[in-house]
Amino acid sequence: MEHGNASKQTPTVKVLAKAPTHIPGLDDILEGGLPRGRTTVVNGGAGSGKTLLGLEFLYRGALAGEPGMFVGFEEPVAQLLENAATLGWDLPALERENRLFLLEGRIKPDTLMSGDFSLKGLLAAAAGKSRELGAKRIVIDALEVVLRLFDTPQQVRNEMHVLNDWLQTSGLSAVLTVRPPSRGGASVYEDFFDSMGDCVIRMDARVLDQVTTRRLRVVKYRGSTTGRNEYPYVITPRGMHIAPISTVGLRHKPLGEKISTGVSRLDEILDGGYRRASCILVAGLPGVGKTILASLFVDCMCRQGETVLYIGFEESEAAMVGNVLSAGVGLEPHIASGRLAFLTNFPEAMGSEEHYFNVMARIEAISPRHVVVDAISACARMGGQHAAFDYLMRLLNACKERGITVLFLNQLSGSADFMEISGNDISSLVDTVIFLRYQQIAEESNRLLQVLKTRGSRHCNQTYEYVICDDGVRILDVYAGKGEMLTGSARRQQEELDTLEAQRMAFEIETRELDLKRLRLEQEQTAKSKKNHNGSTQRPQPGPGSPPRILPKGRRSEP
Repeated sequence: MEHGNASKQTPTVKVLAKAPTHIPGLDDILEGGLPRGRTTVVNGGAGSGKTLLGLEFLYRGALAGEPGMFVGFEEPVAQLLENAATLGWDLPALERENRLFLLEGRIKPDTLMSGDFSLKGLLAAAAGKSRELGAKRIVIDALEVVLRLFDTPQQVRNEMHVLNDWLQTSGLSAVLTVRPPSRGGASVYEDFFDSMGDCVIRMDARVLDQVTTRRLRVVKYRGSTTGRNEYPYVITPRGMHIAPISTVGLRHKPLGEKISTGVSRLDEILDGGYRRASCILVAGLPGVGKTILASLFVDCMCRQGETVLYIGFEESEAAMVGNVLSAGVGLEPHIASGRLAFLTNFPEAMGSEEHYFNVMARIEAISPRHVVVDAISACARMGGQHAAFDYLMRLLNACKERGITVLFLNQLSGSADFMEISGNDISSLVDTVIFLRYQQIAEESNRLLQVLKTRGSRHCNQTYEYVICDDGVRILDVYAGKGEMLTGSARRQQEELDTLEAQRMAFEIETRELDLKRLRLEQEQTAKSKKNHNGSTQRPQPGPGSPPRILPKGRRSEP
C-alpha cells in the first residue's frame, strides 16, 4: 500500500496566464487581468465606457512594454485621439514609437455597393500590422456595427466564425466591444459572442433616484476565479477607476494610541481620548453641537502638526469655518498652512462612486491622518440607502487600511434607536459612539452627552450635561438631586438651594461652636472663682519643721 501510494504522482495545476489591464481596481476583480492570448468580450450600452476600457487596456499595456492595435468600426481615429488627449494620454507619441496602431475600420457606403463585403481583408491587414509591431494586444471596437452590414443571419455567423478562428490563431490578448440590442430587439450574434469569449464583462449606466451610476460585472471567466458581484466604476480625468469591495475588513490596521478629542473633560470620560486609526461616530439632532465638537478635534490635531481632510455635505467651507468661530475655534490658520483641506459637494451632484473617487484622490494627494465626514445622514441623497452604504463602507475600509482616523457625524431626525444613531447600518465598523441629545425641562432645552460604545478602551457610562461656550465645549460634572440628574435652570436652582443650605449649616455650626466656647469660658470662670473663695477662708497649715503650737488649757484641738 505504501509503495503504491508513493508511486502516484500529484497532478500539476496550471495557472492561467493573464494580461494585466493596469486599470485601478479591475485587476483586483479579475485576479490578475484578462486571459492572455484569448478573447474577452465587453458588452455595454451607450455611455457605459466600453470603448474607453478597451483603449485604456491598450494604452497602459503599451506603456508597460506590450504593443497593441485598435480597430474601430464606429468612431473616427481623429476623434478618438482628441478624446484620449482629454485624459492626458499621448497616443500619437506611442504611434511614433511603434508601440500602438489605430486602424479605422469604418466601411464607406460606396464600398458596400461595389460587391460582397468580408472581414477577411481587414483581418489580413491587421495581421500584417500586428507582426510589424510585435503586438501582444488588440481591441476591436463596436463590432456590431459592421455585422449589421450583412444581409442574412447566416452571413453574420459565417463572418463571426472567421473572426473567431483568426483570434484563436493570432495569439493576441483580444478585447471585443459590442453594444447589446435595443430593448425588445433580437440579436443573432449576442449569444455567439458570449460563447466565443473566454471572459465576458457586462457594463452599464443606470439611474438610481435621479442619480446616474455605472456598474461592471464579470459574467464569465474560463479557467479562473473572479469577483462575481456588481462593482461601481467611474470615468475620472485620468481614465477608468473601479472600486472593488471584496477586501473590506481584511487589511485593517490595529487601533493605535490615544489622541486628544480637543475637549479635556471628554478625554477623561474616554480614558485618554479617541484611539488613532479608529472610527468615531458623533450622532445627534440638529443644533446639538456635532460640528463644533468635530472642529475642536480638527483644531487640536492641526495644532499638533497633523493633516485633516474635512468632507462636507451640509455646509460650504466658508460657512462651516465662520460658524465655528462663535465657539472660539479658528480654522483659517490651519487652511493657510495646508494642514486642513476641505472637500464639499451636494450629495446629489454625482453618484456615490464619483464621490468616493474624489475623496480617494484627495487622500492620495494630501495623505491626511484624520478624515471628518459631515454628515453621513446626507449620503442617502447620492442615490438611496444602498448607495450610501456602499460609499461609507468603501471610504471607511480605505481609511482603516491606511491607518486614518475617521470621524463620522450623523444628523438624526427624531427619537432614534441605536441603529439610527449608528447610521446607515455601519455600526459593526464603528469603534466609538458618542450620543448628543436634548433634555426638555419646562420651557428650556439642555444638552446631554453620553458615550454609548468605545471599542478597546474603558469609558464612563454616565450622562453629562455640556454647554457650548465662547471658548469651546464645557462638560459639567454629573449633578444628581433627589434621585435624578438635574440640568439647566433646575440644576442652577438646586445649586442655589444647596448653597443656601450649606450657608445655613455653616452658620449653625459656627453658632454652636460659639456656644461651646462660651460654655467653656463660663466653666473656667466658675472654677477660678471657687478656687479663689476657698483660699480666702482657710488658715494656713504649719509646714514641716514648724514649732508646735501651745493650745490654751482645756482645749485638745483647734477649732
